[in-house]
Amino acid sequence: MSISSRTTHGCLWLALALLAGTLPWRCALADQQRDPGLKDVVARAIAQAQCFTDRFDSAVWYRLMEPRLRRKVPDQRERVAILQDVYCEAHRPGEARLPPGLVMALIDVESGFNRWAVSSTGAVGLMQVMPFWPERLGMHRYDLTHVSPNVRMGCAILRYYLKQEHHDYAKALEHYNGSVGRRDYSDAVLERWGDRWTGADDLGGTQAAQRVKKPPGG
Repeated sequence: MSISSRTTHGCLWLALALLAGTLPWRCALADQQRDPGLKDVVARAIAQAQCFTDRFDSAVWYRLMEPRLRRKVPDQRERVAILQDVYCEAHRPGEARLPPGLVMALIDVESGFNRWAVSSTGAVGLMQVMPFWPERLGMHRYDLTHVSPNVRMGCAILRYYLKQEHHDYAKALEHYNGSVGRRDYSDAVLERWGDRWTGADDLGGTQAAQRVKKPPGG
């Protein structure tokens, strides 16, 4: 099946699933993201233009991560888009820095890098963003299947929970996933971070690097 055919099939499947309310996806996990304070955070992230990052650091990030992503995302343009958006949103100017490897690990566990992934509760896309967010922001649900808006919203939500939990990654991940008090999900993301997506989290300056808590095995 060609890429265009797969995309068309994916659009039709998503539309039918959303209408029918039958949204099975074994890798799709996030199902909360309902905190009142999140609305302004997500709205601001969507409204702002794409951030600018250091070209050398972003090039190093791409060279390190692109080979690891090939098996999961065969399409080169989609790989580049994911890596660009993750690095950009992790280093958004004026916001607390996110370890980009942690974002990659979260996507890996949540959706397996399948932007068509839909959970049983309706969370959509790479970072499994809940479908009420586009509606609240004057967007369409299918926007969540696009790389940029999904990563932008997902990173804003993760950053919100990290701030709320004083940069405790495990607790922030539990909130993101709606599994507060259970460590299986957060442990899976942190383990995936240390095993597969670590190696480029110190990019972006010494001061930023000093604030990053190393993942297990990092």
